[in-house]
Amino acid sequence: MSLYLLDTSIFSQPLRRKPVMRALERWRDAGDATCRTSIVSVAEVEFGLNLEGNAARWEKYNSILKDRLEVLNVDARVWAFFAKMKARQHKLEAVVADLDLLIAATAITHGLTVATLNAKDFSKIEGLAWEDWSK
Repeated sequence: MSLYLLDTSIFSQPLRRKPVMRALERWRDAGDATCRTSIVSVAEVEFGLNLEGNAARWEKYNSILKDRLEVLNVDARVWAFFAKMKARQHKLEAVVADLDLLIAATAITHGLTVATLNAKDFSKIEGLAWEDWSK
């Protein structure tokens, strides 16, 4: 049984006006017990909600996403791995956004597979197990 780290593109799907149904089906099929998310993804979702300022969307977040999954923090071990990964990605000339690298470092550190809709960026990360949940 695989254990997954849902990146922001998957974790935020229940809040989307037009969610990617295949991603929601994959999450349902995997089950919440096999899924985690990163504090990075929580922060990205909450940033969007704060920016939007829509009370109804906050209520939806609080009722269906907040505290739904185990949230993995970015600790010293993840930061150290992130630093190595970022240097390696630069040497490979395959630069990836820092927040995506933090999510990847969290997944690798915890032995998880990233579930994403962002295959373009996560496919560039050396040594990362990932799945495109749009397929």
